[in-house]
Amino acid sequence: MKRLGLWIGVAGLISVTLGAASGLPDDGQMPDLDGATAWINSAPLSSRALRGKVVVINFWTYSCINSLRELPYIRAWAEKYKGAGLVVIGVHSPEFGFEKDAANVRHAVRELEIEFPIPIDSDHAIWSAFRNEYWPADYFIDRHGRVRYRHSGEGDYEKSEHVIQELLRENGAADIGSETVRIAAAGTEAPPSADVASPESYIGYKRAERFVSRERLALDSRRAYNLPIALSLNQWAFGGVWRVGAEHSGLQAAPGKVVFRFRARDLHMVLGVTKKGVPVRFRVTLDGEAPGVDHGADSAPDGTGAVREPRLYQLIRQTGQVQDRTFEIEFVDPGVEVFSFTFG
Repeated sequence: MKRLGLWIGVAGLISVTLGAASGLPDDGQMPDLDGATAWINSAPLSSRALRGKVVVINFWTYSCINSLRELPYIRAWAEKYKGAGLVVIGVHSPEFGFEKDAANVRHAVRELEIEFPIPIDSDHAIWSAFRNEYWPADYFIDRHGRVRYRHSGEGDYEKSEHVIQELLRENGAADIGSETVRIAAAGTEAPPSADVASPESYIGYKRAERFVSRERLALDSRRAYNLPIALSLNQWAFGGVWRVGAEHSGLQAAPGKVVFRFRARDLHMVLGVTKKGVPVRFRVTLDGEAPGVDHGADSAPDGTGAVREPRLYQLIRQTGQVQDRTFEIEFVDPGVEVFSFTFG
């Protein structure tokens, strides 16, 4: 689970809940959905128009690994219960600046095959109305527009689905059983491993930690950096000429490197490009060697790949025992923007 400005938990499995799946409490009226800058897959919806329906409000953002790992369940619930009166609404509230761009969000929604309504909450107006703090976070609304349950973070999927079933029964839906969906997700949507010992790490100076290049970070200015001789677990460093901004760091001259000492099955990076339509090529290694069978969905066995758009890239998925490894990514071209590392 991720809080605005803060990483929480090893694999995002901390939850905040109200009540249980029986005798659900009343946590007040659902806030309205005013403030969205645009809607995808639907005309604008209001809390008044949704009366008589059971509603799940899912707060997410498309580069967040925790949101992506929950997404298969959200999609499955929307499909399974739409005939029984369930409406799923995915409020896209951005973390990074590029996620405020409606064109980027629309592209991500198409790529992720999301068909339920998506309000683009680029100004965090809906986020603020719900007093939300986390990605992902789910609010379960009854037919009267009352918030009856909420859950933050990944996990507890069976419990959440039982809440949906109970609210649908309250609304008169027939033949709502107690069976829950079974998900076999792949790629970035696959559940995390139990061996994650590396936290989300940001590459902009506003939230950067554990940076160990020989030079100190130069804020908002160009500087050449040299890699250290060695890294301890969860330390990272630059090699090459970089400009470090508050939210991300940009490579100024090729080649350039980022190294990270990590322990997890999966390693992801949130990456973008300075110029739309101009890809940036890269090569990744594990302990100095091509990843081979441990390559991710966005890297080849020889470690090569390219950044073409701003999103989360899965670069490593290990098939063997999880242990401390040194990851290195070398960018062959300038113009890459590096936002964060996440793990699974």
